[in-house]
Parts: sequence; structure tokens; C-alpha cells
Amino acid sequence: MTDTPRVATLTSAERTRLIHSGLRRRHLSEQVFKGLGLAAIILALGFVALLFADVLRKGVPAFVQSNLHLAVTYDPAIIAVEPAPIREAGQSDADFRAVSLKWQRDVALLNWNKVVEASLRAAAPVGFEIDSKQILTTAETDARHRIRELFVADPTLLGKTVEVEVLASANAANWIKGNIDRSLPDTQQQLSAPARALIDQFTANGTISSGFAWSILGNVDSRAAPAAAGLAGAFVGSLFMMLIVVVLAVPIGVASAIYLEEFAPKSRLTDFIEVNINNLAAVPSIVFGLLGAAVFINYFHLPLSAPIVGGLVLTLMTLPTIIIATRGALLGVSPALRQAALGMGASKTQMVFHHVLPVTLPSILTATILGVAHALGETAPLLLIGMKAFVASVPATPFDQATALPVQIYLWQGNENRNFFEPRTAAAIMVLLALMITLNGFAIYLRSRLEKRA
Repeated sequence: MTDTPRVATLTSAERTRLIHSGLRRRHLSEQVFKGLGLAAIILALGFVALLFADVLRKGVPAFVQSNLHLAVTYDPAIIAVEPAPIREAGQSDADFRAVSLKWQRDVALLNWNKVVEASLRAAAPVGFEIDSKQILTTAETDARHRIRELFVADPTLLGKTVEVEVLASANAANWIKGNIDRSLPDTQQQLSAPARALIDQFTANGTISSGFAWSILGNVDSRAAPAAAGLAGAFVGSLFMMLIVVVLAVPIGVASAIYLEEFAPKSRLTDFIEVNINNLAAVPSIVFGLLGAAVFINYFHLPLSAPIVGGLVLTLMTLPTIIIATRGALLGVSPALRQAALGMGASKTQMVFHHVLPVTLPSILTATILGVAHALGETAPLLLIGMKAFVASVPATPFDQATALPVQIYLWQGNENRNFFEPRTAAAIMVLLALMITLNGFAIYLRSRLEKRA
């Protein structure tokens, strides 16, 4: 108030300068605010890029595996087994199957490590001295299974020599990739000096070559053969859980949100439900794991470490997010649209499903897919329902024992062979991130298509 008479006494030029000075200050403040906001965005993107770069730096080498190319001789002196059974005339299927299984058991009891050792010695330089235990450390332990399976599939290989590709051991891969300091003394090395020298010879003469690690995508987890450990079982387990979440959480969550927002009368009961939905959205995920263990496993006796239980737990965890997001989308619809539909004679149900819901469908789909993608990365609730158990098979149904990608990452991160499994952990993170980015990209694509159609 005291400045008003003073401003009134200013000349036109002085008032103009005063106004311009105020405008400059406001423009400067606006530029500073925009600059700080841009700096914050760049800083956040920089940290995300740093995280992705670190994961890629550690994970990409895991997609390169070391392969041993061996000339395997199926020596009859080592493979002392009866010829493979031939089905006789009139022999029943059950009898022939029993005879075949007995022959396969006899084959499995043979010492296939001797076949592997003989193949490795044949590939080694002439006169190279190394004992049996040391030479077998250069090949992965599942090499004998690979060679045996070829013989079971074709018994005529007895007495022949064939080229077979097997995996080098995890320790050999560490040595080849330089994950182990070569200057360390023998007491601190994972392989003996003769084994390390033989691996260098194999690398130099081409017996060991590098290739894409299809095993990490196509194999299940393995403790006996770390180099052959893969993500197939965990990937299928995650897909089963996401399928359960989509089938249960999406329709139940969207239907609940529509009822609460459009049809439910305002009362203390609905207020109580809304408050609890908001509270459940903020509950830590580990609490849902405790609930799943208590209800689905202990009370309903569903199988332990099964995708069906994991899917139900993640459904409970995702429901509040979907309900809140769907209600927010419904609240964003203009009341004029509702009034116009009712004014044209539409019933309330027709107004909701024919006019309001199509407008909000892009936002609802985006929210639900993002909720499902968030559930895909949850680990804590799955640990409490037993999905951290070691499962060496691909689940055929949601009721079979399985693990999930986040849990597999957790298990590999804690493996004692850090030199080998740290890159594998980063590779598993890459697979999980790729799946989540795919889901998020699908949500963006659906939203853009539906918005254009609307």
C-alpha cells in the first residue's frame, strides 16, 4: 500500500523500466526452474544409463561359452555292454520297454568318464603329462551325459569315432576369459598347473572355441555342471505366474474399480473398502508372501514352490494397483459424457460400458500391463513360498515345482563360484529387463493404437 503513491509519481519511462526489471526477474526464475528440471532429468537418465551399462558390461561375456571339440571313440573295451535289445516278434510294448530300460540302466552304470578322459588325452599334445583327475577338470561334468546320450540314441556307434562338442568346465571358462588372475600362485588357482597349461594348448590349437551360450537360454539350472546352467525353468515359471496374474488380477481389479466408482452407493462400508485398498497398495511385498504361505500352502495345501501359488500371491499384490489406476482413469472422464449418454436414454450400465469404459480403456490397459511388469520383478514374496528351491526341470503345468527369474538371479548371486556366476547373474538380469521392457513397450503400443482408434 505504501508503494502505490510512489509508483503513481513515477514517470512513464521509469514505470516501463520497473516493469521490464520485474519481467527479467520472472523470466530468469523460470529459466532457472527449467534448467534445474532438465538437470534432474539428465541426472536420472544418467544413473539409469550407468546401471544399464554396468549390467551389460558384466552380463554380455556370459553369453559367450567355451566349447570343447573332441574326437570321441566308443571303445568296446570301455563300453562293455550287451547289444541294444531288438523287438522280437509278438513281444508286447510293456515287455520291450522293460528290456530297453534295463539296457539303458546298464549303459548308465558304465564309467563314461573314461571315455571323456580318453577323448581329452587324444586331443592333448603328444607326451603331455597330466593325471586323470586333473584332465577331467577341463571338461564340464555333463560331458559324460552328452556322450552317453549319443550312444543310447545310436548304439551302432560302438567301435566308431565321432566328433562331439561338449562344454568346457566353468573353471576352464574363467581361465580362458581372464576372470582369474594368472599371476596368482598355484594354491590360489581353481585349476592345477597341468590343467591350465592343457587349456592354453587347447585354445591355441582350436580344440576349445568360443560360441554363443545357447545353454543359458535353453537349459535349466544345474549345480553339478555350472557351465550348463540356464534360465529355461525360471523363464517358464515366470511366464506361468504372469499368465495367472493376467487371468485373475486384471478382470477382478477392473471389475472392482468399475463397481466402486460407478455403481457402489456411498456409505461407510465403501469408504472402509476404499481405505483398505489404498492401504494394501502400500503394504510391503514380503507381507503378501507371508499371507500366501499361511493361506495357500498351509491352509489350502497347494504345492510348495509352484507357479500357481506364486501367481496367486502376485495377484493379491497387484490387485490394489490395478483398482486404484482404473478408478483414477474413470475419474478423469468428463461428467458431460455421462450426462449426455443418460440424456439420450442410455441406462447406467450402457453409459458405463458403451461410453465411459472405451474412453478409459487405453489408460486401464497401460496401468494393468505396468502392474503385471512390476509383479514380474518381485522376489521377496516368492522366497517365502518356497520358490528358491533348486528345481532342475522345466515346469509343464502351473502346479509343477519351479522357480522364477528374480529368484534365479538371487540364487546365482549367492553362488560360491563368484568368478563364473557374477556374469551369469548380470546376464539373467538382462533377460529379466528385456522381458519387462517388452511388456512396457507393449503397453505403450496398445495405448497409442487405442487412443488413435478412439
